[in-house]
Amino acid sequence: MNNNDTINDGLLVKYLMKEANAEEVQQVETWLRESKENQQYLNGLQLIWEESASLAEGSEEEESAAWTKLEHRLNLNTPVVQKRKSFNNSWLRIAAAILLIGGLGWFASYYFHNPALLTVQSHADIVHKVLPDGSEITLNKNSEIIYSSVFRGKDRPVKLTGEAFFKVTPDKEKPFVITVNEIAVKVVGTSFNVKNRNNKTIVVVETGIVQVSRGNKTVELHAGEQSTIDKDQTRLSKEKTHSKLYNYYRTNELECEHTPLQELVDILNEIHHKNIVISTNALKNKEITADFKNQSLEEIIQVIKETFKIRVEYKNQQILLK
Repeated sequence: MNNNDTINDGLLVKYLMKEANAEEVQQVETWLRESKENQQYLNGLQLIWEESASLAEGSEEEESAAWTKLEHRLNLNTPVVQKRKSFNNSWLRIAAAILLIGGLGWFASYYFHNPALLTVQSHADIVHKVLPDGSEITLNKNSEIIYSSVFRGKDRPVKLTGEAFFKVTPDKEKPFVITVNEIAVKVVGTSFNVKNRNNKTIVVVETGIVQVSRGNKTVELHAGEQSTIDKDQTRLSKEKTHSKLYNYYRTNELECEHTPLQELVDILNEIHHKNIVISTNALKNKEITADFKNQSLEEIIQVIKETFKIRVEYKNQQILLK
């Protein structure tokens, strides 16, 4: 299936299920770094895997038979009894569901060659996309989504890299689920922004209710709330949204309402590819209320300067606010 003889789908599935040993993890991650196509292939396989989970309704006998097929097909080279002990019930149910409908190889082939998995990449543009269920997605620059041309199973899975604003068509019977790294964002119909940059994920809810999960932890966000999750932290935060800065790539407007200056500076650095630095923590936390629309970076910095009565120093590719 993939473009490297040393990596097979069985190993990739073990990696996705976090059942691979240290040597296998290193092998897969080395393969992923070799090309963007390898990462895209793994993303597609993960989406197939997640969507197949909703089909896992078989009996124990069916699971046992399916596991035997899986072990043979993926060449796991481990006795069935030992493997059953090391893999959890979720693994067995999903493996059984996949193989009972014809095997992982057939299932992946069906999705990839129809094609059923679609990838949208924004590159240097802002991209608007309508999904098969009518949900609308606006991709920020340098972002990517992967989704099925037809949403099967019990949910509507989408995989995100980068940043996107979602306006989800309501369907209480089939939740909309976005995965970004190890985080899942689940909704039935609402609008919200998801951003993953620099090992940090931020979910901002504009309307409705959004459920954010990581591992066995979950937080429920309502309109006007957000959650910020660092890659290395286990806690899921929940706080009020300070501004509508997350909307800048959709509206070309920077809306600040009692917004900490550091948040505005972070967005300005992202938009203009600059290195604006605030010299003190006290200044970072000062709040600004202002709307900027179609104004240059120099004009915005001038407003900041006058608002807080500070100095601006341009030095060594850096703009220092002090």
